[in-house]
Amino acid sequence: MRRHSTFRSGNPTLTSKVFENLERPKNGPVLRDDVMTIQGTVDKTGISLALLIFAGYFAYVPDGFSFMIVGGLGGFIVAIVTILKKTWAPITVPLYAMLEGLLLGSVSYMYGQIFEGIVLNAIILTVSILISLLFVYKSGLIQVTENFKLGIAAATGGIFLVYLFGFIGSFFGMSLSFLDPTNGSLISIGGSLFVVIIASLNLVLDFDFIEEGAEKGAPKYMEWYGAFGLLVTLVWLYLEILRLLAKLNSRK
Repeated sequence: MRRHSTFRSGNPTLTSKVFENLERPKNGPVLRDDVMTIQGTVDKTGISLALLIFAGYFAYVPDGFSFMIVGGLGGFIVAIVTILKKTWAPITVPLYAMLEGLLLGSVSYMYGQIFEGIVLNAIILTVSILISLLFVYKSGLIQVTENFKLGIAAATGGIFLVYLFGFIGSFFGMSLSFLDPTNGSLISIGGSLFVVIIASLNLVLDFDFIEEGAEKGAPKYMEWYGAFGLLVTLVWLYLEILRLLAKLNSRK
């Protein structure tokens, strides 16, 4: 059995206190079918991704700005509700997946109109990274130590603060060239590559979280919550890969 330390993922949905004070069914003893399993989480993740892809295909249209707003704002609200009320995850996570699909579909269309083939390449890279890191994690080639988790969490937090500063600054006419997808400078590309690496390594921490939840016999609804955490990281990773590919294409 793999040893899991107490510190959690840099993913804000998968913190160190997620497994504390979880609500369990009140009727009868805890049965095997009542607990979280890895296979169950994989199934829920597959369902969530299918819903995301369907919604994304629906939103991959011209003038999809309204889809972007509804998906982005709605997805954020549903994500907060899911974090605060984990028992609602079987309902909120599929809804979150569809809302994020609307966001990604509209954003992908915008990128696709500027750079031909970029969307398919981003999808292939995202899936390839997911599969590769799952293999690396299961093979034990990456040791998920306390220092590893602390480092990824710190880097993720730093990236979040930079993005937050850029978002707030945009209201005052300030902009960070690093966030511009048309900035093809080597420094900008290097920065995006770093973000992609950190987002990718967050997948390893998500795998560790899901495995620990299964080992601890977390309630069944946590399968949906584990799928939710993985979905959050995959959405971030896909968007960052799109940004990186756009920067690379802008140099041509």
